[in-house]
Amino acid sequence: MKEIIVIVRMNRIQKTKRALVEIGCPSMTVNKVLGRGKQRGLRLLRPEIDPEDVRWEETKMKYIPKRMISIIEEDNMVDRVVRMIMEVNRTGEIGDGKIFICPIDDAIRIRTGERGEEAI
Repeated sequence: MKEIIVIVRMNRIQKTKRALVEIGCPSMTVNKVLGRGKQRGLRLLRPEIDPEDVRWEETKMKYIPKRMISIIEEDNMVDRVVRMIMEVNRTGEIGDGKIFICPIDDAIRIRTGERGEEAI
């Protein structure tokens, strides 16, 4: 089993959830998160007041609102899930998101005591 942790733009979350359900991956946990990447937050450029001056002033946001999806999936489904997430979320622009894949040693369903893949 693997945990797939996905961080995506807020405006892509509904499309991502629908796409995952379509490929047979309906179980997920979604959280609101704040973060930034190597660019240190969103960079916005705005012209200074003097129109004759071509200089631009940079302003930054410290953290950008995103959505984090956590999915526990069988090993044989991981590639399919990752491909779908990338297809839905790739715009080619900074801020498209990240995918992390982590091993899961075990899972236990509290209600029944089932373990492993039966628990997910």
